[in-house]
Amino acid sequence: MAWALVSTIVDQLGSLIASEFKDRLGSLLPSEVASIVNVKEEVEKLERKFHEIQAMLNDAEERQVKEEAVRLWLEKLNDVSYEMGDVLDEWNTAKIKADIEKEEEAEASTAKRRKVLSLVSTFFQRRDIAHKIKEITEKLDKIDREGDMYQFVLTSGNEEVVRPPTDSHVDVSNILGRDKVKVDLVNILLGRGNEEEKSPHVISLVGMGGVGKTTLAQLAYNDSELNSAHFEKKGWVCVSNHFDKFMVAKAIIQAFGGDDSKKGDSNTTHWPSLMDKIRELVRGRKLFLVFDDVWTEDAMLWEPFKLALRNAAQGSRILVTTRKGRVADVMGSAKRINLEELSDDDCWLIFSTIAFSDRDSEQRKDLEEIGRKISDKCKGLPLAARTLGSLMRFKSRKEQWEMVFCSRLWELQDVEKGLFAPLLLSYYDLSSPLRRCFSYCAVFPKDYVFSEQDLVSMWMAQGYIKSNANMERIVAREYLEILRIRSIFQDFRDYGYEENIMSFKMHDIVHDLAQFMAKNECITINGNEESGPNLQNARHLYLEIPENAQIPESIYGAKNLRTLIFVNASDHNLSKLFQHFTRLRTLTLSYQYLGTKGKELPDAVGNLLHLRYLKMHYYHGERLPETICNLCNLQILNITTSSQNELNKLPQGMSKLINLKHLILQGWKHALEVPRGIGRLSSLIELSNFCVGGKDDNQRCELGELKYLNHLQGTLQISGLGNVVDACEAKNAELKKKIGLRELYLRFSEEKVENHGGRMETDVSVLNVLEPPPGLEKLQIGGYRGTTMFPNWMMSLAKLKSLTLTNGENLERLPPLGKLQFLEDLVIGGIWATFPLKKVGVEFLGIESENKKDGIIKIFPNLKTLEFWGLREWEEWIGQEEEDCIIIMPCLQKLAISICPKFKSLPDFLFQTSLQEFWVNGSPILRKRYKRGTGEDWAKISHIPNISIDGIEVQRDGQEVIQQD
Repeated sequence: MAWALVSTIVDQLGSLIASEFKDRLGSLLPSEVASIVNVKEEVEKLERKFHEIQAMLNDAEERQVKEEAVRLWLEKLNDVSYEMGDVLDEWNTAKIKADIEKEEEAEASTAKRRKVLSLVSTFFQRRDIAHKIKEITEKLDKIDREGDMYQFVLTSGNEEVVRPPTDSHVDVSNILGRDKVKVDLVNILLGRGNEEEKSPHVISLVGMGGVGKTTLAQLAYNDSELNSAHFEKKGWVCVSNHFDKFMVAKAIIQAFGGDDSKKGDSNTTHWPSLMDKIRELVRGRKLFLVFDDVWTEDAMLWEPFKLALRNAAQGSRILVTTRKGRVADVMGSAKRINLEELSDDDCWLIFSTIAFSDRDSEQRKDLEEIGRKISDKCKGLPLAARTLGSLMRFKSRKEQWEMVFCSRLWELQDVEKGLFAPLLLSYYDLSSPLRRCFSYCAVFPKDYVFSEQDLVSMWMAQGYIKSNANMERIVAREYLEILRIRSIFQDFRDYGYEENIMSFKMHDIVHDLAQFMAKNECITINGNEESGPNLQNARHLYLEIPENAQIPESIYGAKNLRTLIFVNASDHNLSKLFQHFTRLRTLTLSYQYLGTKGKELPDAVGNLLHLRYLKMHYYHGERLPETICNLCNLQILNITTSSQNELNKLPQGMSKLINLKHLILQGWKHALEVPRGIGRLSSLIELSNFCVGGKDDNQRCELGELKYLNHLQGTLQISGLGNVVDACEAKNAELKKKIGLRELYLRFSEEKVENHGGRMETDVSVLNVLEPPPGLEKLQIGGYRGTTMFPNWMMSLAKLKSLTLTNGENLERLPPLGKLQFLEDLVIGGIWATFPLKKVGVEFLGIESENKKDGIIKIFPNLKTLEFWGLREWEEWIGQEEEDCIIIMPCLQKLAISICPKFKSLPDFLFQTSLQEFWVNGSPILRKRYKRGTGEDWAKISHIPNISIDGIEVQRDGQEVIQQD
């Protein structure tokens, strides 16, 4: 990590010289001139010294693996670099605060006096900075002299981050070389062969790290035969080398669906209660449970679990993966499978499939001989073959392959480091920014499920991402993609309802490498144990303390922390932590789902002036301290609340957070009041929620605050549009200029109002001027009081794919939405307000008579999903008569109609579509009309593959599942 850290400091020093000292001397007092000249000389000297040391670092970072003295030398250099980073950040923070003060002074009557005080303060600050820089330069001189004895090879480093080309490559290591073992394992799990003597039947997979135990267990766990074997409960528990019986018990409960967080079950520390819960969940049920990566050989620790799981039904299975044969005996295994290394041919197959995936036959022929030699070094380990294949895939010249084969890293001989060799080769092939991003992951515990959004944000907060303005997140995601292609991360999955959020994991051996490279810098404390040695040098800490346990006192010695991820933070003294950890750049606080009501973030958070990233998960305080507005370096503020949260407004001084780029607010049961002045945060890229203040409030936040926030990207929800005074205020928002927005949610007031007619007219005029950017892909409009919902700009949304119209209490007819050529999903409905809509006519399709002369017309040409719900007055849907020149909804896949009690029948054109799903719920007339097996109406829908009426799926085997009325 040293190269990347020093490289960052060099860049910062260069920027400081260029921006802070250029062309400023002529406008300052003599005393200021002297202080600036002094600082400038020290900074330039320090920059030269860092440049000189930088040339040694590539060689030093490789040699540290074998030479402890070099490793210690690098640790000293890291410490000085971190110290310099803090000094530079103090300088920049003071400058930011001075800029904020200047804005405030412009409106103050004592501006002149304050300006004099500011100059005096600046003078003393620069003198202190110069003194600190001089001390650091002396330390660096000493480190430089010590480095001479190691005779490092000088290089220019590898700073360029190049994203390899992507393709449809599949991780072949999941399927090659293990076919027979997988079949045997599945047969054992299914009970084929010898009769078992006891239940649950325990099978153990034993083998060295990286041999593929977890992968094989995953393949078996997801096997189609096992899924159809009628296990009543399936669960996967990652145990890992730190064994905490409480956490393992809770993981079993959660895996079997017994963790009801709202009832607080997940937070209990009463051991008998946990065992009772497990017995209750498994009693009489046939289960399949995987214990992955088991290390502990203490039979006494496992005995309570074995006793509780004996309550499962006959035929239950437990699969254990472990590196230790003794563990298999302790777990009472009825069957043990020793997973051997792959053959050289299988290793070559994995390696070559990846390494040669983008090459023609001529290139493959030229590289195959040296490639086989490299593959032989994999020692039968699929992880090594996959990692080396990913590395060589992006090396095109034969001499590059030969350099890998001849690397001195292969000299590492012991078992763990024998696997480290191919991983280290891949690590050192990364650019220095990517090395830092990878090593940072060591702070998280093994088997941790990463969130793309969170990890990328943390990298940004630590300053690991080099990019131009507003491009950090894009570049960070590029970094993540490179690490994925290099096989650093695995098990990528999409999750989340509204957004496409990626999760992924890191193989435990790869995690070991990250910890090896970040030794003493990244610390994980998981449980009640005291921390390991050198905590005073820790920079990043993951802290998980069980409920009612105390924070180890040794934690407070870690005064150099830049990251604190605190799990179960609700019951601990955060003020004390914040007083000690004043250098934090990243702070994550995870609260219990139901914590103590009113437990708030303390005022001491305002001391964390270096902070860039603050995330609070399930925050349940009634307020946020005003001191949070002192965090002038803050770039990302992410707050998620529970359903019990009472927080209803943000602090008044939010406009001071001039570096804030991402304001993410999730989970509120009511609209969160945004303070006046939020429009000054012109750096905002992400603003998840914006609420217009009430009309009678002198400090109300007007919609016009959005005017200058033109960098907004992604998703924006605007609430309280019913509070907008007139169309002029709405027009000031200038939504059309926010070209980075892709999703927009417009929420009008959904409660009853006194001046109903006036409010209706205002809503119509407001919606007409709230023109979104043309690139919008998703739009939701709720609580709108107009009689029609067709603003002038609707047809200009050429890229709109999803449209939702809800709670339109005056809506009498639908707009001509059939004209939206790219619309794929359409939802119309309401629960909180009653639609007066009685008829859907041909105007909904958007067919105009003059258009029929233009040849074939496609109405809703790309619509795939159509849903109507909560339309309690809806009676008729009049369709278009069949004409050769008109094609309606040719791509429709799903039609859902719910809680429409007066609705009578479907138009005939729907029966000519490619409909695959038809759902009816809470609509008795429609249910009766299309009930199974009765007349022409059933015949019209019988061809649809999936039909569900009132939650009952209509079967195709001749059975009558819909009751006759």
